[in-house]
Amino acid sequence: MSDTSAKANLPTQEFAPATATRFRFSERTLYASVVTAFAVATGFTVYLCRSMSGGMSMPGHWTMSMMWMVMLGQTQFEAFLMFVAMWLAMMVAMMLPSAFPMLLLYHRAVAFRGQSRVGALTFALAAGYFFAWVLFGVLAYVGGKAVTAAAMTWPAVSRLIPLTAGAALVLAGAYQLTPLKSACLKHCRDPLLLIAHHLHGGWRGAFRLGLHHGAFCAGCCWGLMLIQFVLGVMNLVVMVAVAAIIALEKVLARGELAARITGVAAILGGIWLVVVSLLGA
Repeated sequence: MSDTSAKANLPTQEFAPATATRFRFSERTLYASVVTAFAVATGFTVYLCRSMSGGMSMPGHWTMSMMWMVMLGQTQFEAFLMFVAMWLAMMVAMMLPSAFPMLLLYHRAVAFRGQSRVGALTFALAAGYFFAWVLFGVLAYVGGKAVTAAAMTWPAVSRLIPLTAGAALVLAGAYQLTPLKSACLKHCRDPLLLIAHHLHGGWRGAFRLGLHHGAFCAGCCWGLMLIQFVLGVMNLVVMVAVAAIIALEKVLARGELAARITGVAAILGGIWLVVVSLLGA
């Protein structure tokens, strides 16, 4: 069990009977809400992945995902909104299981302090957390659209995509081995100190705390997200694998070792892709 999970087990027996009853009801509501949100997000993500499977063959022997294309009768802005909806659902499905101990810890800490509207404050925390991931997705979308637009305009750029993808894997893998990755991962694994100093400010304070924590998690996981983009952002197998790696990094006692193993694997895979691309050029 991770340190975060252990610290989330705050005692409830010190509450007065009426308060303890309300707390248990509120905590059951939190569990039910998280399970429902995860189920809906997972179902929507699976539907989108299946409906957007396939793509367009490009010079350089790679396939452009439908995610980067504007569908018939769709505007650029509508395509952007569709991506944001898809990305949010994907992040909830991938990140909510590993973020739940943090939500539960905050919920119990706020309730222990006797604050009202515990559920609303916890929701604000989650909203801030996933808003940080939405901002990350917007940046990824802008970058991805720029690359794919250039590839569709100039065949020479398209032929360089496999080589660029290999270099991106090496970059993502190298980041997994850096002190910055370790520092962000440490924060994500143990948010207790952060929460203890931010149990104030109402829903705005909760939202800012979620945004702050989400930014650290994005800093921790951007390399893994880059790996997902390279291997197939709409590929369910890749998505499940990346989500599992994120959970292992946060939950295992030796989560940093899992991060390093993933980093080495990504570097080796990237080098292989670069070599294959150069030999096939």
